[in-house]
Amino acid sequence: MRGTRRREIAEAMRLQDRRRFLPAEVVDDHDRDRPLPIGYGQTNSQPSTVSAMIELLEPFPGMRALDVGSGSGWTSAILGELGGPDSRIFAVERIPELVQRSREAIDQPWVSVHQAVPDVLGLPDQAPFDRILVSAMAEGPPTSLIDQLGDGGILVAPWADTMHRVRRTGAETEITDHGGYSFVPLVHTRF
Repeated sequence: MRGTRRREIAEAMRLQDRRRFLPAEVVDDHDRDRPLPIGYGQTNSQPSTVSAMIELLEPFPGMRALDVGSGSGWTSAILGELGGPDSRIFAVERIPELVQRSREAIDQPWVSVHQAVPDVLGLPDQAPFDRILVSAMAEGPPTSLIDQLGDGGILVAPWADTMHRVRRTGAETEITDHGGYSFVPLVHTRF
């Protein structure tokens, strides 16, 4: 199963070509396994990190997923590819220019990009979600996002320089660690 999931993720990443989500000045570096600047102090995460995070997320067809800190929109489009047209993928980004750029790059009608609301983490009005992906480093567990998970939901997020997976079952959560990572900071005034 794990090998199959990796192949599905690799194919989704190929179909949602990274070049479409990059500014012209870095597009020639699209095949390098490193983060690339997309402006405004933000990056498009390196492909190996994106793949590892999505594998931890365990996406599935028809899921309701939230992509927090969606930046260029690349991860949102990959989630849309994996979820298919019966899914609903919600991306949220705080920088208006990146919101506009990612709306133009994403060609799946089941993926929507939302401007972040100040002092609100995620999209609580659209909750619950089956899957939540966070692509920015938090200081600690993002409890307001964990609260947006549905029963059986999974959140993958970095905090305290470590990648974590949170699995929610009823009122209980199980948190596991999955190695050290570096990300731009999650900008938010409260969790």
